[in-house]
Amino acid sequence: MNAERTGDTANLDPTARLALGELLLSMADDEFVIGFSDSELTGIAPLLEEDVAMSSLAQDEIGHAKALYELLAGLLDDGHDADAIAYDREPPDYRHCRLLDHPRGDWADTIARRFLYDTADAVRLEAVASASWAPLAELVGKIRREERYHVMHVGAWLERLALAGGEARVRLEDALERLAPDAATVFAPLRDEAALVAGGILAAPMNDLEARWRTMIGPTFERLRLTPPPPATEPERGRLDHTAAFEWLHSEFTSVRRLDPAATW
Repeated sequence: MNAERTGDTANLDPTARLALGELLLSMADDEFVIGFSDSELTGIAPLLEEDVAMSSLAQDEIGHAKALYELLAGLLDDGHDADAIAYDREPPDYRHCRLLDHPRGDWADTIARRFLYDTADAVRLEAVASASWAPLAELVGKIRREERYHVMHVGAWLERLALAGGEARVRLEDALERLAPDAATVFAPLRDEAALVAGGILAAPMNDLEARWRTMIGPTFERLRLTPPPPATEPERGRLDHTAAFEWLHSEFTSVRRLDPAATW
């Protein structure tokens, strides 16, 4: 496939097609898992305004996941629709990053996880914003317009907790420490990602995107005197080996589907 933008999947060679499917699945699963997880904050956020804000963010993420799953269903063309891809897999088959396996926890955990994920996702979205596969580029353009507000919102909260001192800062530091080993798993290498780069779908390898992300968040961590996350251990497994916390979440978000498999979004 050349770098000319097209929506014709027939132009994709088999390796690039499989790699694109893995990219779409990883992005969709990330958005779906964090969206559903954060929807659980409704009614228990520390402020009424944050109840509304987090519900809105979660709704955005699930909407992004739906659109990405629909692209994937069209790409695979194997009879599985977006609902089937989202709900009918077993926990080991999901390809979200291990950062999102961590349980929701308290407000500091939520903000720490959201800051790490949203900033990483911003770098990833930028890397596919000019994708040669037109359906992805067009969708990402819409997603980025919403995600920039997610980054602004969580960045303001990270600063608020860090500068508050006392228990608020201690909880934030503890949360970042717990999440640190998995923080970079958003950039876990994808199978055959070289084909995505060569085909103009992904602007750079995941290792390069991780370096861009670290450059992006570095000044914030330095200014707030927070410890930046280290490289991920076993990065190649960053979207595998899901935890018991995710198995519980999976049982929650598939419960209605199990009751009524014919239900739609």
